Amino acid sequence: MAKKDRTVFFCSHCGMESPKWLGQCPGCREWNSFQEAPAADKRRKKENTDIGYAGRRPAYLHEIDTTEEERLPTGYGEFDRVLGGGLVKGSLVLIGGDPGVGKSTLLLQVCNRLGDKTGVLYISGEESLRQIKLRADRLGGSGREVKFLCETDLNRIESVLLEEGARVLVIDSIQTMVSDVSDSSPGSVSQVRECTAALMRIAKTNSIAIFIVGHVTKEGQVAGPRILEHMVDTVVYFEGDKSAGYRILRAVKNRFGSTNEIGVFEMRGEGLAEVQNPSEYMLSGRPGGASGAAVACLLEGTRPILLEVQALVTESYFGMPKRTAVGMDHNRLHLLLAVAQKHCRLPFSRYDVYVNIAGGIRTNEPALDLAVVLALVSGLKDRPVDDRMLVIGEVGLSGEVRLVNHIRLRVQEGKKLGFTGCILPASALGKLGEAEGMRLYGVKNIREAIELLHSSS
Repeated sequence: MAKKDRTVFFCSHCGMESPKWLGQCPGCREWNSFQEAPAADKRRKKENTDIGYAGRRPAYLHEIDTTEEERLPTGYGEFDRVLGGGLVKGSLVLIGGDPGVGKSTLLLQVCNRLGDKTGVLYISGEESLRQIKLRADRLGGSGREVKFLCETDLNRIESVLLEEGARVLVIDSIQTMVSDVSDSSPGSVSQVRECTAALMRIAKTNSIAIFIVGHVTKEGQVAGPRILEHMVDTVVYFEGDKSAGYRILRAVKNRFGSTNEIGVFEMRGEGLAEVQNPSEYMLSGRPGGASGAAVACLLEGTRPILLEVQALVTESYFGMPKRTAVGMDHNRLHLLLAVAQKHCRLPFSRYDVYVNIAGGIRTNEPALDLAVVLALVSGLKDRPVDDRMLVIGEVGLSGEVRLVNHIRLRVQEGKKLGFTGCILPASALGKLGEAEGMRLYGVKNIREAIELLHSSS
């Protein structure tokens, strides 16, 4: 009688292994996260996952070379900003995003630029060479040093990569790759984990930069074990509503740079184009003299972005008024309504309230609080906020307007786009001094801000 293959259970969140199924993972405390998969051959696993640095030994701190990593420009300044200044040799970059958001399009365009500088190998496990050719022609062709291969066997991919001598590798996608270390099906927990470990070994041993595309679940997380995000050097999410024209590239992990930077792209017929001035893009089409709108400044990393906060306040015909928030935290909206009603005696409890961050961007930054309050009051009183007025400030539970970080950078962005006034915390006036061409209105609480709104209307 043939011996039955041994199976083990893996946690899909942290990768913890168990000989039996468990309702709750002891490692990450997630419920119902264990999945069954064939056990890997321990001998083969060690051969395939050993990084293989020769002559490794412990080192003192003063012996470690801290010379800045050599970076390879991708040809897109927005992408380089997110990566921390360019692509690092030997790095493993995971790119996730919803289906159809533009992950393959972005990487094909990056390969087009990189292919003029170094050898690039693009591996597709989902599309045929003909499909890739059609997309590349639509995007303007590819670089002279870019080669394409449709393959899912990781051992075959490694041999072709070393034979071709490419310095950049693209894997689209990791869920289609198969390693002989595991006997499970492609996309399973064990296959994704073993394939990623093998790619990490290839990247570090041969100083090859590798991009891997990861599918996402309905919760927006990369499919497969959560340990996948811990293994790679950089995790980048490509965000954006498919009905909207722009896409945001956001780093949630980066061993070679900041995780606060974002890159903004616009989806066009010929592919993705960089948005050099996101503030101007977000404010395009803004109606003049409309009530229920205020312009605030969001800060993503070192980049200030101006956006419009819209509020609609209508009389409620039901016992419980409705509150809807698009682009901001729903609970934060409830908090700001309670503060305005408590300290300014505004009857929001009798009205339905709808708040929207125009452009489809999502943020939880407190610097938008004052703009939300003024947009609500403007919609309630039907008194528009000055079109050239910028509003910055965090609102506390006592109705006070608190200082936010990088206030000077935010004001300068407003000045650059032609704004002539700014309502901001009174405590920020001492830090800013005089702003040439900008009238600064310092307020201590939301009552003073609302009085400014009344006096200017």
